[in-house]
Amino acid sequence: MMKSLTLLKYGLVVLTCTFLACTKQASESSAAKNVQVLPFQFAISELDKQRTVRLYLPPSYDNSVKSYPVIYMHDGQNMFDNHTSDNGEWEVDESLNALAAVQKFEVIVVAIDHGGEERMNELSPWENKRFGIAQGQAYMDFIVEVVKVYVDNNYRTKPERLYTAIMGGDMGGLSSHYALHAYPDVFSKAGIFSPAYWYSQDVFAHTKLKKAKLDSRLFILYSDKEGDGMIADTDRMSRQLKSQGHPRDNFKFKRIKSGEQREALWKSQFAEAVMWLFQKQPAF
Repeated sequence: MMKSLTLLKYGLVVLTCTFLACTKQASESSAAKNVQVLPFQFAISELDKQRTVRLYLPPSYDNSVKSYPVIYMHDGQNMFDNHTSDNGEWEVDESLNALAAVQKFEVIVVAIDHGGEERMNELSPWENKRFGIAQGQAYMDFIVEVVKVYVDNNYRTKPERLYTAIMGGDMGGLSSHYALHAYPDVFSKAGIFSPAYWYSQDVFAHTKLKKAKLDSRLFILYSDKEGDGMIADTDRMSRQLKSQGHPRDNFKFKRIKSGEQREALWKSQFAEAVMWLFQKQPAF
């Protein structure tokens, strides 16, 4: 009874699968052993939807009493497992396992699956005339008020903003940029890869109106292969952050000349971005 009440408290729906189906999925998975798919879905009540959440725990988690920083990531299907990915996985688990072994840096990752055909609407807090209504504020409220609360209550996290980051690519980059500015008491770092600033020019007005805290860190990555619009928009955002007085040591725009596009690019730069975002924080 207590377990059922706990699940209901966080808006969760218990899932089951047959032995054969679960075994087949596990055998085809490329995810590391310290990645798990939570066995229930989280309800986005405001949008009347449910979402799968994937969890990466550091290699030392089961054999320690330490608490860890947390990165929240969008497009969970693409983070750990080539079997579930749309366009190739980021290999977040492999990268972080390597960082744990070499740099002794460990972090929990919470990856929320995207909503398929409704992904663009879910990840933008601003309406787009072509793509329709904006659901991004409700989606981010869900991460902050449901997912984060559950994770902080059930795992050994460092819940304070100084230890909490958010990352994503494309529309996930746009959503992460929004989150850093809209939830300054929750997030202090954002990994913003190939951000879809083109989706709504409101991102520039919002960045000016809702200035990030001065200690907030932004790692913004893009490639020449992504076109003149990407270059122009990210250059504009760089100039705006400078003009607003955000400390230059706390934001980094990295332009990859002739770099790989999308997931291949993001995968190759993930470890560097994570280390840069967390490098000036108190000892873990």
